[in-house]
Formats: sequence, C-alpha cells, structure tokens
Amino acid sequence: MRIGVLTGGGDCPGLNAVIRAVVRKGVQSYHHSFIGFADGWRGPLENKTRTLGIPEVRGILPRGGTILGSSRTNPIKVDGGIERIRKHLAELGVDALIAIGGEDTLGVATRLHAEGVPVIGVPKTIDNDLGATDYTFGFDTAVNIAVEAIDRLHTTAESHHRALVVEVMGRHAGWIALHAGMAGGANLILIPEVPFDIDKVCRFIESRFESHYAPIVVVSEGAVPKEGTMELVCGDTDAFGHVRLGGIGDRVAKEIEARTGAESRAVVLGHVQRGGTPTAFDRWLATRFGLHAIDAAHDQDWGSMVALRGTHIVRVPLAEATRELKLVDPTLYAEAEVFFG
Repeated sequence: MRIGVLTGGGDCPGLNAVIRAVVRKGVQSYHHSFIGFADGWRGPLENKTRTLGIPEVRGILPRGGTILGSSRTNPIKVDGGIERIRKHLAELGVDALIAIGGEDTLGVATRLHAEGVPVIGVPKTIDNDLGATDYTFGFDTAVNIAVEAIDRLHTTAESHHRALVVEVMGRHAGWIALHAGMAGGANLILIPEVPFDIDKVCRFIESRFESHYAPIVVVSEGAVPKEGTMELVCGDTDAFGHVRLGGIGDRVAKEIEARTGAESRAVVLGHVQRGGTPTAFDRWLATRFGLHAIDAAHDQDWGSMVALRGTHIVRVPLAEATRELKLVDPTLYAEAEVFFG
C-alpha cells in the first residue's frame, strides 16, 4: 500500500518517534511506501506533501516537534473539505491515512472513516485527555518540564517571600497541573474539573505564609472560579471552536495580592511545555504506538486507534476514543488536597 501520514493539532515531543517507527517497520517488514502530508489536515486538503522514507526519518527520534509540520486546520468547516481530501488522496494513489493527533485531529479522522476513507489513529496530546488510552505521548515530557520549573520557582519564592502562581496547559482536563503540582510540591492545584473559590485560595495562601514558607500555586489554563467569586476573561475561538485560553494565572496572582496583601507573581509556562527533547518514556510510548499503528494499517483494521492499556498496546475504535474527554477523577484530586495550604 501507499500510506499517507500526518500530524495535526498542537505539536508535542514524540511525534517524530511515531513517524520514524511507522516508516521503518512499514518499509522493512511490509514493503509499503509512505507520503507525508504537511501541516496537519491542511496537507491532504491543499495537496501539500513531502517525501517520507527511511532516509527522511533517520536521526529524528530525539527531536521535538514534527518534521511534517502541524496546524489546527479543520477540513469539516471548509466547504467541500472532505471531498477535496478524498480527491487528492485518489490523485496521489494513497490507499490509507495514519493520523497522529489529539481530540480534534482524530475527530476529523473519525468523520473520514465514516465517509469511507481508510484511516488509523494515533493518540497524541500533552493534556493526556484522550479517552480509551491510559496515557498519550507528550504528556510525560510536559509534566517533567513543569516540575523542573516549579522546583526552580520554590527557591525564588522563598527568597522574596512571594506567592508564585504557575500556569500550565490543560484546557478541559487538569492532568498536567495535578501531576506536576504533586511532583513539584505545590501548595495548591487548580484544575478545570473543580471550580475554585478565590476566597478559599487566599486562605490557603495566608496559612502557608503563617508557617514561614512561600506558597506555590499550580493552575491549569482552563481552570475556572466558582460563579460569582471572581471575574473571568475569555478570548477568541479557533477553527475547532475552542476559546483561546491564557491569563488565568495572572488573574489569580492579582486577586491573591489584592485580597491578602502578599506580593504575588504569575509564571506562564505556555508552549515551553510542548517543545524540546521528549523524555525516555515518551520516546518509548510513541515508538510503540507507531509500530502498532502500521500493524493495524497492514491488517486493514480501518477506523481503529492504538491505545495504551496497562503495559499493552491495544486497538480501540476511533469513535470510542473521541466520544468524550478523559478528565481527572475526583478521588485523584482528593489525594492532592492533603497537601494544600
């Protein structure tokens, strides 16, 4: 077969490891050929391609980002977008697609499968919020980057007797904040799943200062206050209808300073969490996902996604993986609450 490969949505460490594994096993074990689509769904939509063979994937295992490029292009929102993709695939002689991405990218893949396009999904997101898989690659790297930042911020917070608010990524799910906050010894963690009371937040801050230690608050970008406790500012939306987030860390820091009188600062990690070299775990997981994705394509198990269950890689229906987001379980958040204040 001739198989197309694309990486959509936000970039993350480990994407290149998937591409490498797909191509290496696909060529060496199954004698398939590959074509890379540039910039996510924009590639097959606009017929933007690049050569993808074994020479092109040498040396990319430790590289962050994606050699194919990415975008948040949504072909479903483009007039005739699905038909344009089908037409370009036919013209290029592409027999199937391997789509590597998160909820939006795989949501498009699910729609294409329903329209009869042979497609296999690979789950990617630093947010770790895709259903049907225990972990997505990119998450471990993002958490480790956030933990290193928190470790460094502890010392400067103590030196200046400040409250520091660390904003991490996490639109709908607080997995990064929860893991990084617990591993980094944060004194408070705010996640989208649990609306926070700013008055209670300030009481925790005051309690921490009373013990002669400076507090660190870790907050997901999608965290929201309880209704009426704090004003929330929203931004524009992207092609998938998501509000562009950012700013909750600064808002919380200002409220803390205004309500407690304690000097407060916000640190927004932002895209730093997406960049750089993937951790060993993410390289391992991404590589295994790639190996099993090409197996699924070779078996013509269309409409499936590879997923991690325990230590095993399994196949699940794309529709199941994209049906609903995987959110933080309240019992896990309750474990972290032991260390608040």
